[in-house]
Formats: sequence, C-alpha cells, structure tokens
Amino acid sequence: MENSGNSKILIIGATGYMGKFIVEASAKAGHPTFALVRESTLSDPSKSPIIQTFKTLGVNLLLGDIHDYQSLVEAIKKVDVVISSVSHTQLEDQNNIISAIKEAGNIKRFFPSEFGNDVDRTNAISEGHEVYDRKVKIRRTVEAEGIPHTYVVANFLTEHFLPTLSELRWIKTPLDKVVIFGDGNTKAVLNTEEDVATYTIRSVDDPRALNKVLFVRPPGNTLSYNDLVSLWEKHHSETLKRVYISEEEILKLIKESSYPINMGLSISHAGYVKGDHINYEIKPSFGVEASTLYPDVNYTTLDEFFRKNDARTPFFLNQIVTVKDA
Repeated sequence: MENSGNSKILIIGATGYMGKFIVEASAKAGHPTFALVRESTLSDPSKSPIIQTFKTLGVNLLLGDIHDYQSLVEAIKKVDVVISSVSHTQLEDQNNIISAIKEAGNIKRFFPSEFGNDVDRTNAISEGHEVYDRKVKIRRTVEAEGIPHTYVVANFLTEHFLPTLSELRWIKTPLDKVVIFGDGNTKAVLNTEEDVATYTIRSVDDPRALNKVLFVRPPGNTLSYNDLVSLWEKHHSETLKRVYISEEEILKLIKESSYPINMGLSISHAGYVKGDHINYEIKPSFGVEASTLYPDVNYTTLDEFFRKNDARTPFFLNQIVTVKDA
C-alpha cells in the first residue's frame, strides 16, 4: 500500500524546465517543499514569475548551487527526499549531489534527473546515446553507493513534442504538412509535464516504488504517430499531408546534423521508429507503472490535450526536419 507520509522534499534544478512542475506538484500535495536556487536566479527577471509562484505556494527557497558542495549538504540535511531535475548538460554534476547525500546520511529517497526514455533499455544512437549513457552512469553510481532511489521514465513530454504554433514561428515546413519518422505505426508514449510531476510526487513515500523505475505509460497516451496526426486532424477539422521519412534517411540526417539537432533526431528515432517506449515488458523485478499504481490520478489523455490546446503545428519532428519538395 502507498505510504501516507508527508516527506520534506528538496528539488534541485527547481526553476528549470521540469523542476518548476515538480515544485508545484510537491507543494500542492502538502509536502514541505524546498527549492535550491542560486542568488543569480533570484535577480534574473526571466525567472521572476517562477520565483513568485514558488513564494505563493509557500515553497522554502534555499540559497545554494550544485557546484557549492557545502550548500548542498546543508540543504539536504533539512529534508527527507531529494529530486534532481537538472538539465542534460549538468548530468555529471549530480555526482556532487550523490556525495552530499552520502555525507548528510538522512535521505530516504533520491530521484536523479531522468524524465525521459528508459536509459537502460534504449536504441538511441549518436548524441542521444551519449546523453543516455551519462544518465546510466549516474544510475550505477547511485546503486553502488546504496542510496535509496526511484528513476522516473516519463518517455516524451508534451511541451517538447507537441508544441504550439506560437513556439514554432521559425519553422520552414508548411503548416499543412507533418513529418513522420518511419511508417508512423510504432507506438510511443507522451505525457504532460504536470502529470509526470504528479506521479513523481505520489511515489516519494510509496515503498512500492523504492529502488524501482517508475514508468509513466498510461494507455490513453500510448499511440502511434499516425494516431497522433489523426487526433490533431479530428480536433482541427483539417487534413495534413503526411510526409514519411525512411529509417535510412533518418540515420543519414542524424549523421549529417550537428548538436543539438542530432540529439533530437536520435531520441525521436529511438521512440518513433525503434519503439523504445513500448518494446519491453515492465517487470516487477525492476519497475512499476504509474497509472496502474495510482489509478485515482486523472491524467490528461492525448485526446484531451488536443481538445484543450491549440497545437496548430502539431509535432516535434517539424522543428528539426525541413521537407524539400515534399
């Protein structure tokens, strides 16, 4: 059964992309919530709305930095659970967090920064594989140090992979076309950031998720790319021209592209062509599935997402592939 405890939670990377969702979910769930923030962040105008939201939610702001070891130790000693949501450029810096957790000696659960595909079960190549390999090394270090942990596999996040027109003004691909990797029939999983944060916080005091991978793979969000296009067309009463790119062409694009395009292409290839989200069984020996574990969470299905959001240019792949003469 799920523990009804109310652990004190520290989020590192709190004002970053995924961090702000986790902070909000933690505070709203009633956990004493702490956010590690740098002094420069507090004076950054672009971060001001996020900081104000934290204050409104009653979040405790702790001055510190992932590179300031003593500040890490002091912050960690104040809490029970540490959640890292640092960016992919800071993954190796989490070794500082691991060392600080060991020194503090009081943490009952650590969530390293993941929130993507399962890095132990991936077909990613090129830069995508290199990023995942850094996450794998953090996993192995956490395990070797005997730190209680949960790894959250969120698969694809909607704000990254289902952006709106306002975020895509520079796209050259016409709005009546959508680029599809492979035949578009491989199923992938897409979840809202809010739902992933909710599931993450629900698991912090749950012994069923201890030392396991928490897979966010709800049935309503497990669809093929062709299914995604059809959903978009249904909610916009429009028909998009589907432009299919073979795996051979994809691999060529990955090889010829520079960072970060090659990383995005590699991750999309792994999910949409190789089926990295669904090509393995979630076994009790290593993982649990979030929507099964917490059936009372009303997650946002992709059908609901398209109904509520004006996702005029529907899909991530259009950001990184320009179709010529299609």
